Amino acid sequence: MIVTLTANPSLDRTVELPAPLARGEVQRAVAVHQHSGGKGVNVSRALVASGLDTVAVLPGGDSDPVLAGLLDDGVPYAALPISAPLRSNVTLTEPDGVTTKINEPGPELSLDEQEALIGLLLDRSRGASWVVLAGSLPPGVPADFYATVARRLRSTHNDPANGGPPRIAIDSSGAPLVAAISGDSLGNISGKPDLLKPNAEELAELAAAAGLTDVHTADELEADPGLAARAAAAVVGSGVGAVLATLGSKGAVLVTADGAWFATHPPIQAVSTVGAGDSSLAGYLLAATNGGTSQDCLRQAVAHGAAAASLPGSTVPAVHQTTPDAVSITALQKD
Repeated sequence: MIVTLTANPSLDRTVELPAPLARGEVQRAVAVHQHSGGKGVNVSRALVASGLDTVAVLPGGDSDPVLAGLLDDGVPYAALPISAPLRSNVTLTEPDGVTTKINEPGPELSLDEQEALIGLLLDRSRGASWVVLAGSLPPGVPADFYATVARRLRSTHNDPANGGPPRIAIDSSGAPLVAAISGDSLGNISGKPDLLKPNAEELAELAAAAGLTDVHTADELEADPGLAARAAAAVVGSGVGAVLATLGSKGAVLVTADGAWFATHPPIQAVSTVGAGDSSLAGYLLAATNGGTSQDCLRQAVAHGAAAASLPGSTVPAVHQTTPDAVSITALQKD
């Protein structure tokens, strides 16, 4: 069982344009796609598509369209009732795959609601193999929320007789992501995840937070997998179990304590990159749950990401729609 937490879920609408976006002009869409979203929700949707057991934990009222969408998609969920409506996000996609996203901030969660959401996650994650903490945080939630949740998961589910604590993956950005690799004021590092899934821009942030002095730009990291591996190795050296860094169309890098690898997929016709990173994380978890090696997990992550980018809107692929055999893997030096 893989449990996902999406603290700031959304109703995601993707609008396909027949030509490049023209600012200030009227343009007609050729198609519109709508899905329940947020990073954790997208991971659960992708896992369901491939037949894996999952539960999506999120806030939301019973009549909220986001929850209705999960029901329609057959995604099991556990929702904390809140009175405010969840946010809506809009993505514009151009014919060459370029995407423009407009994300709302989401409803504010009170301290009581934050604690209740953590309690719901702790309850639903008993016996889980993985817990995914993903996406942005809504207003009112502190930046170290995911690190706090990770510590609570490990302290609550620490009985070896019940399988011990789940492995924890975090996929976020900005301050919540940086906080995930930082110890608390007492130096407690138990909130650090077993897996981080940054993109190139987020990897640059993480490397700087981990103390790497010659930090490179996102463009440089995407262009040079060796630089990306070195940045990811700095993060792993700070106490994180593994870093899966997705580099857009360039592929992905995986760094663990045991090695570093770079994977590429043959070029695909990109339709929409919305949710491709979330699908990559789902592919990694799918392979990990099936007992795959680090290279197996990386291979399936890249195959899932490529398949997602070839689908419209935020549609997620099933495993039979992916082509892991087409993925090439190269071993890298970490330093």
